[in-house]
Amino acid sequence: MTPKEEFISIYNENIKRKGADKLLEYLLKSDFFTAPSSTRFHGCYEGGLVQHSLNVYHCLKDYLSRPRTKELYGMDYSEETIAIVALLHDVCKVNFYTVDYRNKKNDETGVWEKVPYYTINDTLPYGHGEKSVYIISGFLYGEDRLTREEAFAIRYHMGFSGNEDKNSIGKALEMYPLALALNVADMEASYFLEGSNK
Repeated sequence: MTPKEEFISIYNENIKRKGADKLLEYLLKSDFFTAPSSTRFHGCYEGGLVQHSLNVYHCLKDYLSRPRTKELYGMDYSEETIAIVALLHDVCKVNFYTVDYRNKKNDETGVWEKVPYYTINDTLPYGHGEKSVYIISGFLYGEDRLTREEAFAIRYHMGFSGNEDKNSIGKALEMYPLALALNVADMEASYFLEGSNK
């Protein structure tokens, strides 16, 4: 099964809210399944974004299934909530990257060659986590909108590596355990499963 097929399977099996079909249609028409996850670090390759989203999903499921996690934080979230926050936390990266070219010396031949690389072309400069919440909210609305905890989890999934006021981040992670759990899953996927050299 390809990452795209796995993503669609998990999405359709778990996310049943009104508007979810339109959101998936939006993703299918975008570059979500071919985009990288970053320009230089984790998932810096074609399809890196969908693979990263799946990695976060699996890390979050694992983290939330640990008895100690449930005991300490009382975390017990629906499969739908887990799928929404993990699979969609980085939809802000849809149509965000472009391919450009630069010259690089071939170490073997000594000849300069044009090589592709990813660069950012942000056509909707609305932040990171908040942009994901904004995009999702255009599809899941009314009674089927994101819950407050889902929205905060997506908004603050970068944790303290984000650019926001550190007091706001700390307060959000304290108030909404799902935000902390998603941050842990995102960091585990980014640094341990993917990393800049993998």
